[in-house]
Amino acid sequence: MSYVADTNILLRSVQNTDPMHHETTQALAVLLGDGEVINILAQNLYEFWVVATRPQPQNGLGMSVSEAEQELDRMKSFFNVLPDTPDIYKEWERLVVQYAVKGKNAHDARVVAAMKVHGVSNLLTFNGRDFARYIPQEGITAVAPPDINSAAQVLP
Repeated sequence: MSYVADTNILLRSVQNTDPMHHETTQALAVLLGDGEVINILAQNLYEFWVVATRPQPQNGLGMSVSEAEQELDRMKSFFNVLPDTPDIYKEWERLVVQYAVKGKNAHDARVVAAMKVHGVSNLLTFNGRDFARYIPQEGITAVAPPDINSAAQVLP
């Protein structure tokens, strides 16, 4: 099985002070330990950069350009980066029209479009509600880190 990690997963994985940091890194370790492939999208990297380099008083991480670049390099070496393709735009356009997506929710539609084009149905995210319109109609499953960690504790 394969997953796409949402941007909120990437952000929490690098922010040691985030209350969900440990839960996030534990879920990533469980998935990788189980042999799962964790993918990221170019869009995740763009979104990460925006938050990482935004000042902390404006709900950012306040990283310098150099620090953000180092994190991007680390992520690209740690996760499988799925390429952008022209088919992603075509699928995104279908989704935003079919589901009457407006405003910033179009970003989530692009994640779903990339997942569909690349044949990945599992999304690791803390924001499953943002993707509810695509479940099950588009075959997307949103999985939260606490669900991964709970399942790992139950299994032998």
